[in-house]
Amino acid sequence: MSDGALSQDEIDALLAGVDSQALGSPVPAPAAAAPGGSEDERKAVQGFLAGTVDAQSSNLSMMTGRDVSFRGPNVVPMGRDDLLQQLPDMVTAVKVDFNSGFPGEHSFLFPEDTAKAIAALMNKEENIELDEMAMSVLGEVVSQMVGSQITALTDKTGNKSIAAIAPEAANVPKAVVALPGGVFICATYQLTLGDGKTHQLWEVFGPPVSADIAQALAGKSAASMPQQPAFAGMGMGMEAMPGMNMGGMGPMPAMPVMGGMQNMAGMMPAGGASVQSVQFPNLMPQASVQEQGNIGLIMDVYMEMTVELGRTRKLIKEILGMGEGTIIELDKLAGEPVDILVNHKLIAKGEVVVIDENFGVRVTEIVSPMERMVES
Repeated sequence: MSDGALSQDEIDALLAGVDSQALGSPVPAPAAAAPGGSEDERKAVQGFLAGTVDAQSSNLSMMTGRDVSFRGPNVVPMGRDDLLQQLPDMVTAVKVDFNSGFPGEHSFLFPEDTAKAIAALMNKEENIELDEMAMSVLGEVVSQMVGSQITALTDKTGNKSIAAIAPEAANVPKAVVALPGGVFICATYQLTLGDGKTHQLWEVFGPPVSADIAQALAGKSAASMPQQPAFAGMGMGMEAMPGMNMGGMGPMPAMPVMGGMQNMAGMMPAGGASVQSVQFPNLMPQASVQEQGNIGLIMDVYMEMTVELGRTRKLIKEILGMGEGTIIELDKLAGEPVDILVNHKLIAKGEVVVIDENFGVRVTEIVSPMERMVES
């Protein structure tokens, strides 16, 4: 190689992934890639998801006001081409990757008509279009579904660091849907929304995510974690405890109760680690700078605001019998606050006022998110 050129043998060795210094030894055949989605992995993921179906049905029923039912899932390993054959031409893809705990690709896929049906129920509208508002609603639905899964995973595995990104929803042709490479795990659900139809949706897990979840459910991740010795956080080992017989030759005397940190100072060995107070993170959610910036993008979007004086229910024969002068009694008492709705969702209550010659409403109460769910 004095002229800097590679011989054909050296080129073949490099292509085979072998160091050029080992040209004298036989070139081993390249190892076959391990297939993704083993049977144990598939069974573990299917068992876990099947255990969350009831919670998913309950959550979506509460959000839509309908009797929603999940069935399944049917979990199988498949590749991109296999899944594309099952999808309709247009799908609503909601990407919601895990970013900690079991990091990797994760998404939900809805047929276009299913996405419209869910958004219509959430917004209390008919003939809805899959615009930005509908995509936001579907993102919220998926966020609730993933939240239930994270809660169940945390309970089963003890991993408290599991988290996912904010859902990103888009209605696109199936050919441009972002899917994991190679063989991945796909769960297929049957969904009923109280409309007499059976809808289908798919949940996709990237190979690292499904593998990590399967290992955690099997207890492998917990078994591999190093065990902390007793009192390790106090800077002392068991051998430092005076009067304790560690050889098992005699009874161990009862340890006195330590009432405060000043007692701990006397038990510390010379040169031991200092004791510091534990700092816990703030549990109150705070919007990041990026989230605040994203909200600013929709500040000039118009939304329909209505004020509802009251409601009532009538039989068809009573409605047909109405005429001029008919008095309709509402479910509101005189002087009771009226409801203020945005896109048919209750957000506040207020009292009617007169401004010049026009009616107005003075806001007297902002309805909490929990009350909104109950009212809807």
